[in-house]
Amino acid sequence: MNQAPVIWMRGGTSKGAYFLAEDLPADEKERAEFLLGVMGSPDPRQIDGMGGADPLTSKVAVVKKSERPGIDVDYLFLQVFVDEPIVTDAQNCGNILAGVGPFAIERGLVEPSGDETRVAIYMENTGQVAIATVETPVDEIGRRDVNYSGDARIDGVPGTHAPIPVEFRDTAGSSCGALLPTGNAFDEIEGVRCTLIDNGMPCIVMKAEDLGATGYETREEMEAEGFAGIRAKIEAIRLAAGPLMNLGDVSEKSVPKMTLVSPPRDGGAICTRSFIPKRAHASIGVLAAVTVATACLVEGSPASEVATIPDGKKKTLSVEHPTGEMTCVLTMNDSGEVESAALLRTARKLMEGTVFA
Repeated sequence: MNQAPVIWMRGGTSKGAYFLAEDLPADEKERAEFLLGVMGSPDPRQIDGMGGADPLTSKVAVVKKSERPGIDVDYLFLQVFVDEPIVTDAQNCGNILAGVGPFAIERGLVEPSGDETRVAIYMENTGQVAIATVETPVDEIGRRDVNYSGDARIDGVPGTHAPIPVEFRDTAGSSCGALLPTGNAFDEIEGVRCTLIDNGMPCIVMKAEDLGATGYETREEMEAEGFAGIRAKIEAIRLAAGPLMNLGDVSEKSVPKMTLVSPPRDGGAICTRSFIPKRAHASIGVLAAVTVATACLVEGSPASEVATIPDGKKKTLSVEHPTGEMTCVLTMNDSGEVESAALLRTARKLMEGTVFA
């Protein structure tokens, strides 16, 4: 196989290729080889493919009509590494998820149901469900279609677009089997207090100051030579934590994500600097933001020590990152556990056609 129909979309602060499952090889090895060719990996510039030389622009959504009760589509996320010949399904991606609802409607998997269409999405990577609400007004020729234009703004994306609220349910322990896989608010690894946590994305949350960082560095500063010692420490912690999080050997995996936290300085709940897991993130992933926000609510965790937390069962937490903030709305149950999380995302269709590997 050397070609397939594709829609290229920006979802949240990421972008990538959206395929119907039936348009890709059924064999996983063949599929991986095809997608590596599509993106131009392995190559730091991805010059011979469609990838943008960044993990955030080397992503794939594989979507199909669902046979599950109450679910519209099944979504498999694949991360295509930039400079290694690896395609992995070890994680979700909540940003690429934002484009799944529009894609499903574009491809006829879901019929528009009014000015807004709710799309129930089963996330195959972790077995969780998300509900995306997509604007589908009547267009100039009298048909309902996806609207991408609007006034919603998210940090990390220029301009404004149609809002796509995404609600997550039952995400705790999606990859690790439990919200806190070790059962502890923190574990000391390599001399650093870390919260090992998974509320939709396996993350390791540490105070920046415990690693010798300020927590307010730019992405360029975190990837510069002067930060090499801290990056090495972060990777040593990640490798040691993998088995503790029920993830096994993570040396070639894209999880867990590594997040340094510090007190907010722009009116938010907490300030973050993330590695995904080895490259510095320009912002923060959707499900990583949910997980870090949840860590803020774990009594005794490093995050709780630097976070500003509002009162009430429904908590709006602004997670600051290098290019702005991401607002998470966490709803608590009577036991004080996070029951659901919702975020505002946007998406935009960039191109539709045939891609060659």
